[in-house]
Amino acid sequence: MTGDGIQCMQMRGGSSKGAYFLGEDLPADPAERDDLLLRVMGSPDERQIDGIGGGHPLTSKVAVITPSRADNADVDYLFLQVVPDRAVVSAAQTCGNLLAGVGPFAIERGLVAVTGDTTTVRIRIVNPTASVVEAEVTTPGGRVRYDGDAVMAGTPFPAAPIHLAFPGGEHPVFPTGRLVDELAGVRTSCVDAGMPVVLVRAGDLGIEGTESPADLEGDRDLRATVEAVRLAAGPAMGLGDVRDTTVPKITIVSPPHRGGTVTTRTFIPHRVHAAIGVLGAVSVAAGLCTPDTVAHPGAPVDRIVHIEHPTGTFDVAVDLDPAGPATRVRRGTVVRTARKLSDGLVWPRSGKATG
Repeated sequence: MTGDGIQCMQMRGGSSKGAYFLGEDLPADPAERDDLLLRVMGSPDERQIDGIGGGHPLTSKVAVITPSRADNADVDYLFLQVVPDRAVVSAAQTCGNLLAGVGPFAIERGLVAVTGDTTTVRIRIVNPTASVVEAEVTTPGGRVRYDGDAVMAGTPFPAAPIHLAFPGGEHPVFPTGRLVDELAGVRTSCVDAGMPVVLVRAGDLGIEGTESPADLEGDRDLRATVEAVRLAAGPAMGLGDVRDTTVPKITIVSPPHRGGTVTTRTFIPHRVHAAIGVLGAVSVAAGLCTPDTVAHPGAPVDRIVHIEHPTGTFDVAVDLDPAGPATRVRRGTVVRTARKLSDGLVWPRSGKATG
């Protein structure tokens, strides 16, 4: 398999970057697949100098796409987070940013036929819980169009818009059954509307909430507190021991400063996101729109939530079935962009990454 290289497309999806593979081009055994991906991406090495990873969690991501057997989906999407400096590949969460590239990739690889100037791709997210998302991709002349004028915060250049619609589910978005939990001595709201997120007020951590990612990462006491909250949240949210996983995320909230609805800083979980993840933003919006959470501003929140982050603003439209701790999401919608960066063969280094 590896002697002649492996077919791989590199894409920017949302405010992340990753390697996209067809499932049939990777080993079927998860352990063999993960070992191969570590060698492709260049892990374990914080620079990933001997692979195609970018040395940061936002640029060390993999999407595995296969035809779906589900009647309500066209393709299945498995997200894998490849940790740069450790021999760890995690399927514990999905990624809403790479999700933006799944529709274009599926069309490019012939898994979904073009239907006109726009093509809808039904994507089943298979980790951790199956859900179906509809991606509307621009396809004039029978081909995916990547150039356009949609500007997305967290990405410096415009591209064609990709509309993502997230249907609601039956599970409540507050997995602890409470709107507020005290974890590691900090008042929090635990939310899961597609991504497990713990909301914490900046003031309760002794910060303003407008600090740069570098400043937050350099605050050892803050990082220790954030990790203590995260470790306590794992069992409380039904995730178990999260010491070696990338969920839940910790999102610090504070009043808006640029005309938005809220200001956020998100630990993912140990680095601070330069923007905010797609599904993380949906979870933040659900928590923000529900009265009595730590994020709710005390006044009614509009259906469209403007989430300020370090590099701009992320808009999320969310419709809820309001019922306190039993609140459910009916539907969420966002607009993202993606761009194909390269398409060809990739060669993993020889040997075994995991010894």
